[in-house]
Amino acid sequence: MPDHCQNAAGPVVAAPVDDSPVFTCKMCGQCCKGEGGIVVSPSDLLRITHALSLSAEEFIARYGEYRLGKLQIRTGADGACIFFKEGEGCTVHAGKPDVCRAWPFFRGNIVDPDSLAMAKEYCPGIDPDCTHEAFAREGRKYLEKHHLLAHDKDSEGFAVILDD
Repeated sequence: MPDHCQNAAGPVVAAPVDDSPVFTCKMCGQCCKGEGGIVVSPSDLLRITHALSLSAEEFIARYGEYRLGKLQIRTGADGACIFFKEGEGCTVHAGKPDVCRAWPFFRGNIVDPDSLAMAKEYCPGIDPDCTHEAFAREGRKYLEKHHLLAHDKDSEGFAVILDD
């Protein structure tokens, strides 16, 4: 397990990581909507179960589902992550998965200008004037700084795997 996921007291909570010159989260919840994609890696599972005071089995039974062999967080009837509440934001912020912490610095937005252009249309936190080159540069720096790059295609979100 990576060092940033655990210390002597247990799993480290997910600190706010809103320090990018090309993105400032507006807590609108747009990135929390849509079925699938919120992959829970093994280190995420440890952090989120610690934050919720649940066992892994309890978390999976209540909130998880397996898609394409990966554990993911279910969505509610409204199509949003079950942990997103309108007006409150993420109700498990301290334990949320790395893929959530990484938004909008996803593979597609970093490698494809058209993907970034679409993301700018619905995410008010992305600087509408930033170039794709600047976004990609800042995105890679952000992911590296906060240890959010994933490498295990079998158990982590493809959105934050940039090394293939």
